[in-house]
Amino acid sequence: MKFFHLFVFLIILIPLSVSAQITGKITDGDNDYPLEYATAAIFNQENGELVTGVITDLDGFFTIEGIKNGIYYLETSFIGFETNTIKDITVQNRKGVDLGTIKLTIGGTQLEEVVIKGERATVINKIDRQVFDTKKFQNSLGGSATDVVKNIPSVSVDGQGEISVRGSTGFVVLLNGNPVQGNASNLLNQLPANAIERVEVITAPSAKYDPEGKAGILNIITIKGAADGTFAQVNIKGGLPSIETYGNDKVHQRYGADATYNIRKGDWNISMGASYQRNDLGGRREGDVFTIINDTLTQFPSSGERSFDEINYSGRFTVDYAPDDKNTYSLGFYGGKRKKDRLADIVYYDNHGITPAAGGERFYTFQYYNHNLRTRKSDFVLGSFDYSHIFDNTSKLSTSFLYEYTLLGGPTESDNLGEPDRNIIYQQEYNTNDNPLNGIRLSLDYAWKPFAFGQLETGYQYRNLDHTGDFVYERKDDTTGGAFELVPEFSSEVDLQRSIHSGYAQLTGAKDKWEYAAGVRIEAMDRELDLRDKQGLIDTTYAYDYVKPFPSASVQYTFENNTKLKAAYSKRVERTTTFKMNPFPEREHSETLEQGDPTLKPEFIDLLEVGISKNFEGGNSVFATAYYRDTKNLVNRVNTIYNDTILNRIYSNIGKAKSLGLEVGTQLKPTKNWSNFIGANLYNYSIDGKYDGRNIDSSSFVYSINANSTYAFTETASLQFTFNYLSERITAQGEDSRFYSPNLTFKKSFLNDRLTATLQWQNIDLGLLDTNEQRITTYREGEFFTTTNYVYEVDMVLLNLSYNFNKNKNKSKFIDSEFGKQEF
Repeated sequence: MKFFHLFVFLIILIPLSVSAQITGKITDGDNDYPLEYATAAIFNQENGELVTGVITDLDGFFTIEGIKNGIYYLETSFIGFETNTIKDITVQNRKGVDLGTIKLTIGGTQLEEVVIKGERATVINKIDRQVFDTKKFQNSLGGSATDVVKNIPSVSVDGQGEISVRGSTGFVVLLNGNPVQGNASNLLNQLPANAIERVEVITAPSAKYDPEGKAGILNIITIKGAADGTFAQVNIKGGLPSIETYGNDKVHQRYGADATYNIRKGDWNISMGASYQRNDLGGRREGDVFTIINDTLTQFPSSGERSFDEINYSGRFTVDYAPDDKNTYSLGFYGGKRKKDRLADIVYYDNHGITPAAGGERFYTFQYYNHNLRTRKSDFVLGSFDYSHIFDNTSKLSTSFLYEYTLLGGPTESDNLGEPDRNIIYQQEYNTNDNPLNGIRLSLDYAWKPFAFGQLETGYQYRNLDHTGDFVYERKDDTTGGAFELVPEFSSEVDLQRSIHSGYAQLTGAKDKWEYAAGVRIEAMDRELDLRDKQGLIDTTYAYDYVKPFPSASVQYTFENNTKLKAAYSKRVERTTTFKMNPFPEREHSETLEQGDPTLKPEFIDLLEVGISKNFEGGNSVFATAYYRDTKNLVNRVNTIYNDTILNRIYSNIGKAKSLGLEVGTQLKPTKNWSNFIGANLYNYSIDGKYDGRNIDSSSFVYSINANSTYAFTETASLQFTFNYLSERITAQGEDSRFYSPNLTFKKSFLNDRLTATLQWQNIDLGLLDTNEQRITTYREGEFFTTTNYVYEVDMVLLNLSYNFNKNKNKSKFIDSEFGKQEF
C-alpha cells in the first residue's frame, strides 16, 4: 500500500509557479492540428532584442519561463508555415500571460517543396527515438507492417520470418502509442503497410514507457487521413502466377485490398479502415539429422515441400471528439482474423542405423513419407478509450483504458505413411490447442512544469494478463477401430495470470543547446502459472513476483553546425511467455518436440547507447549509434535427444549474454533525382552460460544491411532497388547461415497523383543467386547433428493500385502525439 500511496501522491501533487510565464498553443491554421517542435521566440518590444525562445511539446504547447515585467512581442514559426508575430504582450506584477491558440498559415512556396514533391527525410533523429517515413519504402506497398519495418537499419527478418531488433526478438510493438500484449509478430503481419504513416524506433525508452522488451519499442503510427474535410483511399493488390513452383501441391495466390475513410467536421474526427490480404508463399526444405544413443548412430535425411497459405482480414475504427481546446476524447477499435497453413510434405528417404557409431555397419534401412499440416489461427479485438484534459496552467492529465482479446490456436495433422506406397499407414496423429488471451491496461498520467528547467511527468499503470491454454494430442489406434485416443504425455492445460502495478516520475527539459530527460519507474509484478495434465495426476502452481526499479536517462547536445550528440541509459525486462513455460512437450512435426520451463525467470537488461547525427545541405544526413546490452537470466532454446529420431527443444535460463554493437545509417542524394538510404547494424554477441551440466560459451560477429536506392525519372515515375542482408550467426548450439533478398519496384502516378500504380519484383533470383533461403544447423558433439536448408519462393511479381478520392493532404502530422491519438 505504501507503494501505491507514493504514486498517488506524485500524480496529484499541485505545482507551484515560481516565475512569470508566457504560455500558448501553436496549431495548423487550416485544421487546428497541434504542431510539435514549432518555435516560439520572445523579443523586447522596445529594442527588438531576443529574450529567449522555446519549442512546442507533443500537443503544440509552449511555456516561456522567467519573464520580467515589460512589453514584448512573440514570433512563432514552423517549417513550411508563415511566421506569425504577436505584439504588445504586457507582463506586470509577475503574472503569467496565456496567449491561447496561435494559428500558423501554410507558406505557398514551401508547401510545394515539402508536401507535393515529397522532400521529407527518410529518418529524423530525436533525443529518444528515430522516426522513419514509411512512404520511402516502396517495396512494402500492398504488404504488411513486417514488410515496412524490415527496411529499418536496426531491424532484420530471417528465413523463418522472425523479426529482430538489434539482433534480439525481444521487443515491444505499440500501435499509436498503445501496447499490445499478444504476439508482436502477429500484429505486424496483420496490419497493412498502406495504413502506416511512420515507424518510431525507441531503443532506449524513458521511464514513462513500460520497461518490457530488451531491444526497445517499435511504435507504429497509422494514417489519420485528411487534415480537414474528408479523405478516402482504396488499395488493391494482385500477384502474377508463381515463376518457381518447387513442385508444390497447390497453386499459390497473392491478392488483397484495403481502404481508409476519414471525415473531420467541427469537433469530430472519424476514421475507419478495412483490409483483406491473401499472401501464399511456396518453398521446400532439405534436411539431414543424426543422433547417437548408446554408440548407435541413427541418420534420417529428408526433402520435400514446405509452403505457406496465409489469409488476413481486419477492420479498424476510431472517433475523436474535442469540444474545446482543453478536452479530448478518443474511442478506438481494431479487430481481425488470421489463418496461416504451413504444409510440410517430407520424404525421409534414407533412414538407417549404424552400430557402433564410429565405422560400424548398417543394421537397418527404412524410408517413409510424412504429411504435416499445421494451421495457426489468430482472432483478435482491441478496444481503447482515452481522455485528456489541459488545465489553465497548461498542465495535462491523461487517462487511457485498453482491452485486448486474442484467440490463438489451431490443429496440426501429422501422418507417417509408406514411401513410395503411401496407402500404408504407420502412424496418424492430431493435436490442437486453444489459447484465449485477455488483457487490460489502465493508465493515468499527469504532466506539468513546476520548474523553469523542465517538465515533470508522473503516472500510474495497471496491466493484467489472463492467458489460458488447452493442449490436446491424439493418436489413431487401429487396434480399437481407428479411433483417435489421447496421448497424455503431450496433452495439458496451462493457465498464466500476470498482474503489474507500476508508477513513474520523470523530468524532461531543454536549455540552450541541451535536451535532457531522467526518471525512474517502480514495477511490482505477480505471476502465477497453473499446470494440469489431462489425466488429473498433475495440478501444480508456480508463483513468481518482484518489486524492482527501472531507471532511465538521456541527454542530447546540438552543435552550431547542426550536429547532434546524444547518450542514453535504460533498464529493461523481458517477460517470459506462456509457451516458453509449458513443460509438457508439444510435437509440431515428425522430428521435433518443443518444451518449456515453468520456473523461467524474466530477463533483466541494462542498455547503454551513445549516438551522433548530422544533417547536410541537399537532403543528405548521417547517423551512428554505439550500444551495449547486458542481459541476465538469458532465456535460450537448447536441444536434447528425446529418442533416436526426435530432438527435444527446451527453453531455459542458461546464464547471461552481452551485445556490443554499432548502428549506422545515411541518406545520400548525389543528384536531384537520385536518393539513397543505407542502414547497417553490426554487433558482437556472446553467451556465457550452462545447461545440462555443460558450459555454453559462444561468441559471434553479426551484421545486417538494409538499403534502398530510388531514382525519379519524372515527378510521377520512379524506380527503387531494395536490398536486405543478414549475415551468418553463431547460436548457442550451432549456426544460422546468411539470408538476403533483393527487390525492385517501379512506381507511377496518374490523374494528378490520385492513382498510383506500383509494380514489384520481389526476391530477385533469376536462377543465379541463393535468394530467400537459409540453412539452420545445431549440434552437440558426440550426441546429435541437424541441418535444414529452408528454400522459399523467389522472383515474385505483384501489381499494386492505390486511388485517392480527393486531394486532401495531411500537411502537419508528420510529427504526431505519442499518446491519446489511438486509432485501430
